[in-house]
Amino acid sequence: MSTRIGFGWDSHAFKPGVPLRIGGLTLDHPEGLAGHSDGDVLLHAITDALLGAVAAGDIGSFFPPGDPRWKDADSAIFLNLALEELDHAGYSIVNVDTSLVLAAPKISPIAGEMRARVADLLNIPIDRVSIKAKTPEGLGLDHVAQCHAVVLLERAEKSNGLKSMSDVIESQRQLEDVVEDLLSSVHGVPKRRVAPAFDTDDIT
Repeated sequence: MSTRIGFGWDSHAFKPGVPLRIGGLTLDHPEGLAGHSDGDVLLHAITDALLGAVAAGDIGSFFPPGDPRWKDADSAIFLNLALEELDHAGYSIVNVDTSLVLAAPKISPIAGEMRARVADLLNIPIDRVSIKAKTPEGLGLDHVAQCHAVVLLERAEKSNGLKSMSDVIESQRQLEDVVEDLLSSVHGVPKRRVAPAFDTDDIT
């Protein structure tokens, strides 16, 4: 499969006395988002979207909320783990589209800065990152921040400087010899002895 799509969603309640972190930025607001980590609802949603696209689980699979190691942790750590899973699976990011749902603060004045920060964390151009914001009108969620994220991935191209084993080794026999040498040198597995096709003592 050359392309994959991932969807992520996250939600955190507002809480006084903690800094507000969204999109890797610290925003000027009287309340932050409650969470075991820094509560960055945007990075959490993107992380889950990336992990989901390659069927690698979710944030909780790697960073359990009860683990004290991740108390107040920077959510960029979670995002970086997702990027490693993408690399391991052989995919790269085409684009990311997100929608924040919160009553305050206003995101539009800082959307450009937030896009730049997320693009930097994902190591992709800023024109591949979309961040939109909506208010939760009529939903009774004025004290909650939510985020929806969708990502599109594509199969990463092989480096032009590398050749596959099948390109380098011309025959199946040579491939078997290479495997035998590796097993012998690394794991101490003795090389197999191939019996001759005829009895060398019976040559007339």
